[in-house]
Amino acid sequence: MRRTDFDPVSLEIFYRQLQRATLVVLAVFALLVLRLWFLQIVNGWNYRAQSENNRIHLQDIPPFRGLIFDRHGRMLVDNRPAYDLCLIPEEIQDRRALFARLKRLVGLDPALVKERLREAPRGYPFRPVRVKRGLSRDDLAVIETHRFNLPGVTIRVAPQRVYLYGALAAHVLGYLGEISDKELRSGEYPENRPGDLIGKSGVELRWNRQLNGIRGGAQVEVDAAGRRLRTISRVPPTPGANLYLTLDFRLQRLAERLLEGKRGAVVAMDPRSGEILAMASSPAFDPNRFIKGIDKKSWERMVRGGSFPLQNRATAGQYPPGSVFKIVVAVAALEEGVVTPEEKIVCHGSYTLGNRVYRCWKKWGHGAVDFHRAVVESCDVYFYELGKRLGVDRIARYARMLGLGSKTGLDLGGERPGLIPTTRWKRKRWGTPWQGGETLSTAIGQSFVLATPIQAANLIATIFNGGNLYVPQVTRWLGGGGRGALQEFRPVKRGKAHISPKTLALLREALTGVVNEPRGTGSRARVEGVTVAGKTGTAQVVAMEREKVRGEKEKLPPEFNDHAWFVAAAPAENPLLAVAVLIENGGHGGSAAAPIAGSLMRAFFGSRGPEGAAN
Repeated sequence: MRRTDFDPVSLEIFYRQLQRATLVVLAVFALLVLRLWFLQIVNGWNYRAQSENNRIHLQDIPPFRGLIFDRHGRMLVDNRPAYDLCLIPEEIQDRRALFARLKRLVGLDPALVKERLREAPRGYPFRPVRVKRGLSRDDLAVIETHRFNLPGVTIRVAPQRVYLYGALAAHVLGYLGEISDKELRSGEYPENRPGDLIGKSGVELRWNRQLNGIRGGAQVEVDAAGRRLRTISRVPPTPGANLYLTLDFRLQRLAERLLEGKRGAVVAMDPRSGEILAMASSPAFDPNRFIKGIDKKSWERMVRGGSFPLQNRATAGQYPPGSVFKIVVAVAALEEGVVTPEEKIVCHGSYTLGNRVYRCWKKWGHGAVDFHRAVVESCDVYFYELGKRLGVDRIARYARMLGLGSKTGLDLGGERPGLIPTTRWKRKRWGTPWQGGETLSTAIGQSFVLATPIQAANLIATIFNGGNLYVPQVTRWLGGGGRGALQEFRPVKRGKAHISPKTLALLREALTGVVNEPRGTGSRARVEGVTVAGKTGTAQVVAMEREKVRGEKEKLPPEFNDHAWFVAAAPAENPLLAVAVLIENGGHGGSAAAPIAGSLMRAFFGSRGPEGAAN
C-alpha cells in the first residue's frame, strides 16, 4: 500500500510542534504587551516628562536686585544686563570635545567646567549650569556663530550688579559672592539657587532678602537642535526693594579722597539722630571685582596681604584712643567731685608714682593748669592726677555710660566692642592684680583701652547732644521696586548718659577752646563762620619712653609711629555734625587727623551754612 502525506504519527508530531510554537508566540506577545503596559502605563508619566523636557525648556528668570541710593537720591548701585554661558548636562553629547571647543573659542578652562558640572544639583539634568559669568560681546558673538557645533550650550541673560563709583563706600555697601553649599543648606536663602550671587558684607548682606527680589520663569519650546521656537508661558520676576542710605555722596567721596594713601577711617554722623553721613575706611576695595568671581591669588592678597582692605576700620578697627579718652576722664572727675574747674594742678613735664616717672607730651610742662586749660592743651600730668583720684573702676563706669567698651549696634556686621579695662577684668584675664601705674596710662587713653572710630564719633556726639546715645544707622528708607511701600527707619536711642548740664557746659567750652584758642591742639580743624569743638589724640603703638621716642622718632619704622586721632562737633552751640578721624601711624592728631576733619566740616557747612542740615 502506498504511504500518504497524512501519516497519523507525523500529524501528531506536527501538532505538538505547532502547540509549542503557539505557546512561544503567545508568551512573546504577552511579554511585549506587558512591556508596553509597563512603559506606557506604569512609567508613562516619566517618559512623557522626559519628552516634554526635550521639547520644552524651563527657563529661570532671576530678579533684578534692588537699587541703592544715597540720602539725596543719587544712585550708587545699579543693575545691567549681562550674558552668562550655561551648559545643559543632558544635552551634552561628547563632553571632552565640547570642553575643548569652549577652550579654543572663549578660553574657558576645562577643569573649571568639570568642577561646575560636578557641583550642579543632581536630579535636574535639563537645568542650565552657569560656567562663565558676564561674557564679553566678542565672546558672545563667537558662541552664537558656532552654536550648531556646541550641543548643550545656552546663553542666559541675567542682571549684573554694577557699583557705579567703584570703591566708594565699599565697606558700607558690601559686595556680592556666589552662594555656597553651606549657605544653601542653611535654609536662610529659600529663594536662591546654586550659582546665585548673594550679599556677603555691608548692606548687601544685611538686606539681602529684601534686595534679592522674587525670581520668575518661562516655558520655552525648542527644536531638536535646541533652537528657541516660542515662549509658551512666562511669569515675570519681581524686582527687589530699593535701599536709600543715610550717606551723603559728596561728603563720602571727600572723606575717601582725604584718606587716599593712608590707612585709617573717617566717620561723620548727625549727632541728633545717629545717621551716618560718611563712613570711609582705607584702604578699600572695588566690589565690582567680585561680580565675575575673584581668583584665588587675588583673594589671598586681599585677606593676608597686610593692608586688609576688606576690614571696615571704622567699626572693626580697635585702637588705643589716646587723649580722646580724656573726655571720659574729664566727665568722671567733675561728676564725682574729685576736682573743681578752678583747681590748679602743676605740670613740670612729668609725674612720679612710686619709683616710676610718667612723662607729659610737653617736655618742659604746662605749669599750673586748671580744668579748662588742661583740656585745651591736653596736659597729660593733669589727667594722671585725675586718674589717680578716680581709680580705674570709676573711669570704666563713665566710659561705658558714654558708649565705650560695647558695640554701638550698627547693623553692618563685623563690629568690634573695643575694651574698657577694670580691676576685675585684669584679674580674670591675666590672673594678676591691677597696678596704680596702669590707671595713669588708662587716664590718657593708653594701657589696655581700645576704641573704634565709630565709638569715638558716638562719644563726641553724646557730649554735644545732651547725653543721648543713638544707635548709628546707615539705612534711611527701604522699599519700592516690586516690594511695596517705603519703610522709614527712625532714630533709635540706645541709652542716656546721665551727666549734669554744668559738667557738659564746662566740657563743651573746653573742647571749643581746643580748636579755637591760640594754645589749642586742634587749631587746624577751624572753619570760618562755624564754631568747631574737638579733641586731638595721639596714641602710642609701642611702649617707649617719651624722651627716647622724641630722640629716635625718625628711626622708627612707619608701623611703629603713633596713631593720630581727632573728634569734633559743630557748630558747638547747636551741633549738626560729629566727626571722628583715625589715621594709623599718622603721628600727631593735631597735624594728621584734625585737618581732615576740618576739610569735611568746611565741605558740609559750605553749601548749607552754619544753620543748614543734611536733609
